[in-house]
Amino acid sequence: MQRTTISVSGMACDGCEQNVETAVETLDGVNRVEADHTADTVEVVRADDVADDDLHAAIERAGYDVSA
Repeated sequence: MQRTTISVSGMACDGCEQNVETAVETLDGVNRVEADHTADTVEVVRADDVADDDLHAAIERAGYDVSA
């Protein structure tokens, strides 16, 4: 298991957090997701075989930007 923190821009409220969490939770191998719009972060606990690119793509599909 890995814990990853991703910087995300565009989240402005609790609803935004829920949108991101729902998008990331759909990925196989993701165990926990916690978005924080005040810190502009998403923390993910995931299996080792879940790629960063897959996490980023899920967040971007939800309409938010992943910061490098």
